[in-house]
Amino acid sequence: MITNIKGYITKILSLQKAFFAILLVVFVLLLFNLNEKTHTEFFTSYNFVDLLKSNSIYLLLAMGETIVLVAGGVDLSIGGVMTVSGIMAILLINSGVSIPIAIMICILFGAVVGAINAYISVYQKTEPFIITLGMGVLLTGVAQQLTNAHPVSVDFSKSDNFLNLANYKLFGQVPVLVIVMAVVLAVIYWTLRSTSFGRNCYAIGGDYEVAKYSGINVLRTKSLTYVISGVTAALGGVMLSSQLNAGNSIFGDVTALYVVCAVVVGGTSVAGGIGGAFKSAIGLVLLGLLTNAFNMLRIDSFVPYLPTGLQGIIIVGIIWLDSYGRKRKREIV
Repeated sequence: MITNIKGYITKILSLQKAFFAILLVVFVLLLFNLNEKTHTEFFTSYNFVDLLKSNSIYLLLAMGETIVLVAGGVDLSIGGVMTVSGIMAILLINSGVSIPIAIMICILFGAVVGAINAYISVYQKTEPFIITLGMGVLLTGVAQQLTNAHPVSVDFSKSDNFLNLANYKLFGQVPVLVIVMAVVLAVIYWTLRSTSFGRNCYAIGGDYEVAKYSGINVLRTKSLTYVISGVTAALGGVMLSSQLNAGNSIFGDVTALYVVCAVVVGGTSVAGGIGGAFKSAIGLVLLGLLTNAFNMLRIDSFVPYLPTGLQGIIIVGIIWLDSYGRKRKREIV
């Protein structure tokens, strides 16, 4: 029986690897179709730094989402937390609050939202998909009230350093935003792979009941994953507002679904117990590379919805393979 289960799991994993291989072939074919000028522009340090910068906010949010998914949950409020945190940072700075204090308040706000999500979905045993989705909608409404449905920006008479928080370039080329993203990625990777908390997250996501009866404090551990997700989303919101010098209630409309899907594309299972920080980063970068290649080819000008459609096919394919593998495993057991 165990041998059969391992065989099916291996087969599903090989299917996922094959799917990734097909994606890479498509991507390579796109690159070969770039004309000489565009091909040269694509393989430049400027383009790759810009690619990292444009996906760094998503990566920040994805790190917290990865921990939640690994532990068997889901957090769809990250878009709302990101939006409100960015707006709060700008409003606090405009009111005379120092930048470090404003950032700490925003991060505390993210942690509180995460704690509320955890209390309702974990301790009250309700459906996290519905609870966090509702929280995200609620926060979008809060963002509209805070901004009166208009973009807000930093008053430079109050502070002219907020933009440097994300845009200042180390060594003249690497934005601080990319450095922050890399640090958060390293911390989450270490947390999942080298701490008892991380191992407990995998155990809970793999089998909640077994983890519970093995002595793991499943409620506290799973709740902490939502708090971490809230913190990373709030940090992403602050960095986004610094990057754009703007806060807007529409920034997080589709962010949560995109991040969750990209994380799953990277190999983190929506069912829990499987995944990791680097896998999630690979999924986001893969979608970012495809979008970048399409932009280079100017495909948007000819077939406006083709890039979005291809991303949808990728996301559906990966999630189907993940769900199919889980289904077969349950049937065999």
